[in-house]
Amino acid sequence: MDEKVYDVEIRPGAMKMLVEQAAFLAEFNDEAAERLVQMFEESAASLSQFPKRAPELNDAYLPPHKYRKLLFAEHYLMVYQVAERKVFVDFIVDCRQDYQWLIR
Repeated sequence: MDEKVYDVEIRPGAMKMLVEQAAFLAEFNDEAAERLVQMFEESAASLSQFPKRAPELNDAYLPPHKYRKLLFAEHYLMVYQVAERKVFVDFIVDCRQDYQWLIR
């Protein structure tokens, strides 16, 4: 099955977060930064087929059933929502850092 079912939109804030993470990595290792971007692109593209495969992001401060989380490149979390036939990627966070601001 080659047909895409969902449109995937990367929100500007999420793209900014990805660029910041890649720029930080590039200070130490260009190849790691390129791998991060490549793995993000692959993971985001995969959401066009199966966006509901990832678990929901549940917290008392978040609306129930709104966000899902997908781990990629070992340490990064893609936070997104599914609405009808669209997927909106809203946040990219490094799991090794404190991201409680996201759910408060």
